[in-house]
Amino acid sequence: MPQLQRALLPSETAVSLDDPALYLNRELSQLAFNQRVLAQAEEVEHPLLERLRFLCITSSNMDEFFEIRVAGLKQQQEAGVLQLGPDQLPLAQQLSRIHTQVQQIVSEQYRTLSTELMPALATAGITLLRPGRWQPKHAHWIKKYFQRELLPVLSPIALDPSHPFPRIQNKSLNFLVSLEGNDAFGRKSPIAIVQAPRALSRVVQLANKKGSKKTTLVLLSSIIQAHMQDLFQGMKVTGCYQFRVTRNSDLYVDDEEVKDLLEALQGELHARRYGDAVRLEVAHDCPEPLVEFLRQQFELLPTDIYKCEGPVNLARLMQIYEIVARPDLKFENFEPALPAILHTQPDLFAAIKMGDIILHHPFQSFDPVLRLLAQAALDPTVLAIKQTLYRTGVDSPVVGALIKAAQRGVEVTVVIELMARFDEAANIELANKLQEAGAHVVYGAVGHKTHSKLMLVVRREKRVLQRYVHIGTGNYHPKTTGAYTDFGLFTCDPGICLDVQKVFHMLTAPGTLGKLQNLVQAPFALHKKIIALINQEATIARNGGKAHIVAKMNALVDMQVIQALYAASQAGVKIDLIVRGVCALRPGIKGVSDNIKVRSIVGRFLEHSRVYYFYNGGETRVYIASADWMQRNFFRRVETCAPILDPALKAKVYKEGLAVYLKDNVRAWELLSTGEYRRVSKRTAKPFDAQLSLLTAYAGGH
Repeated sequence: MPQLQRALLPSETAVSLDDPALYLNRELSQLAFNQRVLAQAEEVEHPLLERLRFLCITSSNMDEFFEIRVAGLKQQQEAGVLQLGPDQLPLAQQLSRIHTQVQQIVSEQYRTLSTELMPALATAGITLLRPGRWQPKHAHWIKKYFQRELLPVLSPIALDPSHPFPRIQNKSLNFLVSLEGNDAFGRKSPIAIVQAPRALSRVVQLANKKGSKKTTLVLLSSIIQAHMQDLFQGMKVTGCYQFRVTRNSDLYVDDEEVKDLLEALQGELHARRYGDAVRLEVAHDCPEPLVEFLRQQFELLPTDIYKCEGPVNLARLMQIYEIVARPDLKFENFEPALPAILHTQPDLFAAIKMGDIILHHPFQSFDPVLRLLAQAALDPTVLAIKQTLYRTGVDSPVVGALIKAAQRGVEVTVVIELMARFDEAANIELANKLQEAGAHVVYGAVGHKTHSKLMLVVRREKRVLQRYVHIGTGNYHPKTTGAYTDFGLFTCDPGICLDVQKVFHMLTAPGTLGKLQNLVQAPFALHKKIIALINQEATIARNGGKAHIVAKMNALVDMQVIQALYAASQAGVKIDLIVRGVCALRPGIKGVSDNIKVRSIVGRFLEHSRVYYFYNGGETRVYIASADWMQRNFFRRVETCAPILDPALKAKVYKEGLAVYLKDNVRAWELLSTGEYRRVSKRTAKPFDAQLSLLTAYAGGH
């Protein structure tokens, strides 16, 4: 691999930054991230049920990868459209390499499940019963469960001239059944389909003896397969094989033709269930003629088929994690801390007036954000609340506070991003609920997702209108704030508050944005600003000064930004990048990216914060943002990037958001110039886990 890659790299004498060999493929980089997540499932230091959770996350990630990324590539290929990335890898080669890499991941997933996790769970007293290995007491209980709970809702469909192949929903559990004999009408139906209703739990817990600490579970698929003969009385079941199809789930709304975004989106949501097939998962023991039959039904290629040595819906094993109440097999609970000021000043408005406040989630609580909204909803001096919502949840206390405020007569304006992928249905329900309460609901700018995380509260204080703002890197979702790392800024700084007000006006009313004092916004200025900041560091380095860039994000793909980073590296700028997922930049190429290091942190919490640091000749600049360095964030989304103005908070964000992650040698992976990721070694240094260090630092409550 290194020798092959070396031949692909540009010559060291004349380097063109347009050379495709300088860039990594986005799709293969995404799969490499999923391999790093899978490595967590194999990490024996993690609690056992957390390892299972990581395995499920890997499967869920893979589903979305096929639903969106692979589906998009296939659409391009069929349409003859060439939209290649900076690496210029042809579509056919991308799909071929994706197939090879996914096969490896799938094989490793099932190996980890069957040879590591299931035996370890059984040793811990959590038994997942395998077909054919049931004791009589288990078989008796399962039989009764099947007859009581499953038989009435299952509808086997014979395949014959009057029963065509049924429509199979995206990611649903199905069984292909081979039969012998004649039915009640004397017909021969050699093949039938049985679909498992989505409402059925995929993991069933068996009743245990009272007082028993053991947990016995069985998969829905195992129960149905074991009793398939009961669905075909008078005929002989000769084979039963699970399968699942993944479909194109990207939604398409014509920006120019649409008149009502909500109505158009509702129509698209139904179509998502039956989009074009992009992947077929089938039991490994399914005979080839039957596999071929399914392949033809879904109009797929042989390379779209993946054989599974276990349940075809691994993501649904997350129910085991939810069912089993074993704290000893999960990460230890922790109590998120509060900033010191909030221990002595419960009034959020008063606390913010005393100075800017930074919250670092999940190490610090999200509760102050909820408290500010709850306080604003009941405060008679509050005149208006403006809020962006991307992923929130209909039953969220955020929504409850906004509804209370609207019902009380507060001017509530909510910008809801209906097109938040896979949350569209929930956001439609959320929009209707807020409108019924009297809130003004808008959907941002059609064609540009509103991805900014902003809240503005306007309050009358002694004849003066005082504004308070919250700006975040993550969503206003209480559940994810306990699992994702993010920053949130409380401020009443006049300049920042005015900027936020302008952004809301731009989102709700026609007109131009006007100049912002402090915030940097996409799609208008963020791309130029980032490149200008990078170029400034390069200029300082060329003039002999110290220059340093540290940036943390979820993805780095934009070619122009990467080229600016390459040029800065050539100028002598030290560049440290912490990129959780996709990264198209190749570090460590002589004469191009010698001064660039890229690492990825994968641990207990999903790294989600975006933090940018520029040394700036000693006058450091630190920003928190909602945007990754991708074209979609720079040009097709409404994003905000906020400077941290307070020197103490600037130091805090740099230390906690960047510096500790550069020290991590436990959960860190280093990106090599070959495109491979290598676990950072801890042999020569004391082990240091960034997330654990932050949990420890905040254990005292401050």
